[in-house]
Amino acid sequence: MALIKTLQFLLILFLSAQSFAQDEEIKRSDFPNHFFFGTSTSSYQGGFVEDGRGKSNWDVFSHIPGKIKDNDTGDVADDHYHRFTEDIELMSSMGMNAYRFSISWTRILPKGRFGEVNRRGIIFYNKIIDNLLLKGIEPFVTIHHHDLPDELDKRYGSWMSSQMQEDFVYFARICFEEFGDRVKHWITINEPNLVTLMAYIRGVYPPAHCSPPFGNCSAGNSDIEPLIVMHNMLLAHAKAVFLYRTHFQKKQGGSIGITAVGHMYEPLTNHEFDIEAVDRALIFNFAWLVFFFYLSLCFYFSE
Repeated sequence: MALIKTLQFLLILFLSAQSFAQDEEIKRSDFPNHFFFGTSTSSYQGGFVEDGRGKSNWDVFSHIPGKIKDNDTGDVADDHYHRFTEDIELMSSMGMNAYRFSISWTRILPKGRFGEVNRRGIIFYNKIIDNLLLKGIEPFVTIHHHDLPDELDKRYGSWMSSQMQEDFVYFARICFEEFGDRVKHWITINEPNLVTLMAYIRGVYPPAHCSPPFGNCSAGNSDIEPLIVMHNMLLAHAKAVFLYRTHFQKKQGGSIGITAVGHMYEPLTNHEFDIEAVDRALIFNFAWLVFFFYLSLCFYFSE
């Protein structure tokens, strides 16, 4: 009988929700004029070896058998490289007024600062930006979205080295110079806390570093490396922001920030040690990142 009552209650809830959905209409005019409706993609766009693009760490990693489910790669992905005009038409037809996309580092700098700027990559992103603006769609551009030149991994271990800060700022400067006259919304790095977790604690993103009890990788130290990587990413972000605000923002009139991923944690019990464990998890996984930006200085919690 209790089961029947429960099912009846759930059915009433379902029908009520259906009725509400039919009666309530959400209109574009319900939102402020400056509200953005949009979509996003990451830096994989297909054409992974076309027009001078260099190899990224993800290109190399995804081609190692067994690293990706079904041995898939990002060689084609959403094929935005060949379909961007069609994609932008679809965005426009859906009434979108914003599109967040990421720049593939190796499409601009195939070997980081150890090689030439690839003008064909610049042309590709100029086409995207210009087509978006023609359709009344505002570009939101992420400079670094996980993928980076394999050359930098081989030379000095990418984010494990402080040299990466200067490489990132060099890349960011080129983006500001080439696209900043039309791009008014910049994101420096996409979710650095996710990179540290997946690449240097769990070892499922390149360079696949981890150590017990988090994983059994062939290299890595899950206690130390995430701290080094996050430190370098935060300083790279800060230096790129300083560069933009000092040399570009006044003339170009844009804004710059970062993307962070956050998770909520709750204590298993009301015991003090569980509450303290939650505090440590929140600080390490989110607050470390957010408070750094808020205070605009290299601030670390005692934890």
